[in-house]
Amino acid sequence: MKTIVFGSDHAGLQLKNFLTSTISVDYDINIIDIGTFTENSCDYPDYAKDVCEAVLSVKDSLGILICGTGIGMCIAANKINGIRCANCCTEYMASMAKKHNNVNVISMGERTTSKNLALDIVKIFINTEFEAGRHKRRIDKLKKIFLTPKVNTNSV
Repeated sequence: MKTIVFGSDHAGLQLKNFLTSTISVDYDINIIDIGTFTENSCDYPDYAKDVCEAVLSVKDSLGILICGTGIGMCIAANKINGIRCANCCTEYMASMAKKHNNVNVISMGERTTSKNLALDIVKIFINTEFEAGRHKRRIDKLKKIFLTPKVNTNSV
């Protein structure tokens, strides 16, 4: 049985609730819902971290992160070693993210993605297999990238 770990901030709560309830009815999938559980303002990096830690600790699990646009969650998730997250806005992006990049987490935006499209994206993410081959070589290179950032005095 596959395990899907869900998490959202307040801006993604309604879409997360829709997806978790729909997926749990339609599929034989173990769902872990990390939260949030209220519409009170909260910080997306906290939920991204918790979901990604769960994905890394539960064998063969996948993660789904939802915020307003999916962008913040994606940035936060990709800070965690062992996580490859793609912000998916279309079914094609979900398919290619899994086939070519073997992502273990996707992010989406409640404010940018309809419920039906989000459900289609999740189904594709869950059911698509990594193609390996030449793509494995590229994933192995990604695993080796650890950069020390240069200080930019112009940034905030």
